[in-house]
Formats: sequence, structure tokens, C-alpha cells
Amino acid sequence: MRNFCIIAHIDHGKSTLADRLLELTETVTKRDMKSQLLDSMDLEREKGITIKLAPVRMKYNDCQLNLIDTPGHVDFSYEVSRSLQACEGAILVVDASQGIQAQTLANVYLALEADLTIIPVLNKVDLPAADVPRVTKEVINLLGCDESEILKISAKTGDGVPDVLDAVVERITPPIGDDSASTRALIFDSYYDDYRGVILYTRLIDGSIKKGDTIEMLATGAHGLALEVGSLSPTMAPSGEMATGEIGYIVTNLKTTRDAKVGDTVTVRRNHASTPLPGYKNVQPFVYAGFFPVSNEDYNDLKDAVEKLSLSDSALQFEPENSPVLGYGVRIGFLGLLHMDIVRERLEREYDLDLVVTNPSTDYQVTLSNGEELDIKSASDLPDVSKIASIREPWINGEIVVPQDYVGNVIQLIVSKRGLQKNMSYIDERALISFEAPLANLLTDFYDQLKSVTSGYGSFNYELSGYREEDLVRVDFYVAGEIVDSLSLMVHRSESQSVGREVVAKLKDVIPRQNFKVALQAAIGGRFIAREDLSAYRKDVTTGLYGGDVSRKKKVLAKQAKGKKRMKRFGKVDIPSEAFTVMLKRD
Repeated sequence: MRNFCIIAHIDHGKSTLADRLLELTETVTKRDMKSQLLDSMDLEREKGITIKLAPVRMKYNDCQLNLIDTPGHVDFSYEVSRSLQACEGAILVVDASQGIQAQTLANVYLALEADLTIIPVLNKVDLPAADVPRVTKEVINLLGCDESEILKISAKTGDGVPDVLDAVVERITPPIGDDSASTRALIFDSYYDDYRGVILYTRLIDGSIKKGDTIEMLATGAHGLALEVGSLSPTMAPSGEMATGEIGYIVTNLKTTRDAKVGDTVTVRRNHASTPLPGYKNVQPFVYAGFFPVSNEDYNDLKDAVEKLSLSDSALQFEPENSPVLGYGVRIGFLGLLHMDIVRERLEREYDLDLVVTNPSTDYQVTLSNGEELDIKSASDLPDVSKIASIREPWINGEIVVPQDYVGNVIQLIVSKRGLQKNMSYIDERALISFEAPLANLLTDFYDQLKSVTSGYGSFNYELSGYREEDLVRVDFYVAGEIVDSLSLMVHRSESQSVGREVVAKLKDVIPRQNFKVALQAAIGGRFIAREDLSAYRKDVTTGLYGGDVSRKKKVLAKQAKGKKRMKRFGKVDIPSEAFTVMLKRD
């Protein structure tokens, strides 16, 4: 038996290599084969990325191979780290035309931390742009291996893929575990099936789990039944029992994945273990956004849809929110911007909802003068300034991998986001820049800006480092003298003026003109820092007048001015949904 996974940067060919392995081992017949077979969601196929990991069992030369196809994006790095714990080896795929990228490095560190055997593979060697000697040198520098250990393949055409299977059998050690010890299994993924309940993907470390066993999760303390156990090849194949070292699935009678979180340890009542497996942590979201239905009648549909989604995604946290302008909605917490994007698309597609999404923000830790601690998830929840002793915001440790020519541009970009560059090292022709920065400044369009200043060559990876006390203020926005809660932002005092001006100017483009003059203002507390005016539609009321005294004209204009004044007092400004995502759009 061999347990292994494939790790790589986004779009370096993980899922394509997995397809070839399934074909070669004849796990899937030619007739059922389609590209990116393990990516089951339509979204994954369209974006060309893996969102949900998928295990699969293959047979090769009397050997049972268990493969886990992992996601490559930074938002899901905890899931990747749990999948690595479930394996003894990893195939590191590097694109021969692009070389080593930030996510490659991050995943290699995770694999080395989990003490896995790494098999380096250069993919896409058949491309005209492939630079095999250069990328080979980069991989040797990174892993300290011999050139003979690096396999050169093309996952698309299938060249060299049999060597990968042979290397897996030869180099990766079989799993070690104790059949007679207390049962312990690691959950590396769980999802909710509408018809069957929660299904766990697990790796059995010690002991065994049989169909009908009473199971318990050590971290959450939840109890349940193992209604069915078996392996995936790629469809579910039930077997009566899961033995030590195997990777498979357990169908349970649990109602939500919150009872069985990724990284938890499963044990059985007949052979109970008391010490959990190491490494479990409760994943906390740190990006929050308000989701509102375009029509208030759809609020219940939105709430039901979010509840259903959260059944199969334990990282999703939500609470109801009410805004005077947008009505009732839900504030949802995410692991990152890609996670938010995916949830939004799934809500719109699978549940047929029209949504308004407010600007994403992070959470802030507030200490009040009386010593009380608060955790606020949106700027409008900030208490009165006179009661606040300090505000702390989350900072990240980031790494950017970029060709040497672009180092200057990248450092400028980091500084413009209030970041601090820590150190810089070189891997052949590439530079690895380490830096610290406040998360809030990287939320809106940092990735897009990085791609544009590096002509698309820069890649980026980050992890949360902790909270720091900063001089933060809340900038409020007024439309026609009325404060709009959903637009409020938390920014550093040094950036408040420029952010205020920028948002007000963007709002001027987005909000339609009214029949009366509308003032758009930004303020900190009671002090206004920026203003733009939307001029009123004018109607020439003097067209019907011809000749006569000028006082006739003045009388009609005065009447119009009076009407405008009254309209301004009672008139409501209709704010379109684009106004709430104004910070996401750069131009």
C-alpha cells in the first residue's frame, strides 16, 4: 500500500496528471474518462482550479495506491496540510515553462514539515516555452536532490507518466500503523450529501473501523454511526471494514460538518482512543462581507441557501445583518477572497439568487476604556470613539516569487500597502521577497496589482501572523446628508484622506443624478474630509415665456428653486448595488 498526494502551484497540471494516472492504472474506463475527472464542480472546470480535494484508490503492479488530489490555492492551505498528514509521500509538480512559484514553495514547506518523501516532477516539457535546464536547476536548489531523481513528463500527452507510478512504488514507504492499537483515523475532508448525511474522507492511522460501529470525534465530542465504509475509485465502493493505513470514506448519520471538522480524530466505541492526533486547529475566517438579496422578498431564500452551503463547508460562518439602505441580509466569514468568490458564485448559480455584496473587510479586536474586549466584523459595529482604548488589526506574513527585473516594482507595491519588506533571497533568476503587511490593505485588489506590475509573472502566498495595535479610524460616507452604514470603512489615519476622496469620486460615477443637488461626503467622526456634488437635472422652465418684464422670468425661477428645495427635503436617493462594491473596482 502507498499513500501519496500531488502538490503544485495553481495551473501547473495537478488534475491533468491525476487523469493520466487513473487512465494508466485502468481505474477509469476510456469511455468514462473526461478531463479533470476528479474536479466534480462545474466551477472547478470553468476556472481550471481544484476547490474540493478528492481521494481515489488505484491498483498498479499488485500495489494499492491511494492518491489525494489537493487544492493549490492559499485559502485552502489548512486542508492541504491535513491531506499531507494523511500521506507518506508527495509528487511535487513544477511547470517546466513557469518554474517555481510561491505556492510551490509553501506546499514544499508543508510537505517537509509533515516529513514526506518528495518526488520532483517537471511537467509540460513538450511545450515550446519549456526551459527544462533552468527549472531543473531551480528544483535542485530547492530540494537539494540529484538531477537523476527529477522526472520529466508531459501529463497532457502521457509521456513519462509510467515512470511516476514506478517512482511512487519504489521511493514512498508503506504506511506504518498498529492493527491492535486503539482506533484513530484522521479526517482530511468532510462534506454534506443531501441524501446520506455527512460523509468523511479519512486516513486510518491505527486499528480498524467496521460498518455499524459507533464513532466519536475527539475534538468536537460528536457521536454517530458508521453506516457504510469503503474506498473511492473514483466512485464509492463499499467494503465491510477499513484497515490500518487505508484511505477511504465513512458515511455517517451526522447532520452537519460542524460535528466533524477537517483535522479531527475519529475513534470507535469498541476500541476507544483517548489521545487525538496532533495538528488539529479550529479554522477561523478572517474576511467578512455582507450578502444582501436585491429584492427583500428573497431574504428567506438567501438564508436557507447559506445554511445549506454551510452544512458542507465547516469554515463558513454567518450571522443575520440589517442595513437601513439594503434591508435584511447575512454577514458571512470566509477563509480568503477566492473562497468568497466561490461561495458567491455557488449561491447565484445553484440557488438562483440575485445578490448585492458589500466591500469585504477583516475583523478587528477592540479594547474599550473599561478593559472590555470586543471582536468587530464590520466598521459599522465600531463603538463610540471616546470609549475605545485601542484597536488591533490582523497582519500577515507574505512571500512573493518574481523574476529579478521586477523586484523594484514589487517593493514599491508592498510599501504603498503599508507593508514592511523583511528579506530577499534568490533562487537562480527569481527573487523571493518576504514581507509583512496589514491584511485589510491586501483584500481588495492586491493580487491584480501584483500581476500588472510584474507582467503576470509574480506569485503570492501568505499566512496570518497575528494582530497589531494601529492608529485606525472609521471613515463614514454620507449621501444627501444621510449616513450609509454599509459603506463605512476602517482605515489607517494616514490613509483616511486619500481613501475618502477616492471613494467619494467613485460614488459620484456610480450614483445616478437626481432632480435635486446631492452632496456626497466622507467623514471621520464629526469632521468631513472629502466632498463631491452631484448636480441636479435642470429643466428650462422659462421656455414658455416670450417678451414681457424680466420679473416674470424671476418669478418662475424662484418657484422652481422652491420646488427643488422641498424635493431635497423629502426626496430619497436611490443607491444602486454597484455603489457597495466600489472599493473592489480599481477604475
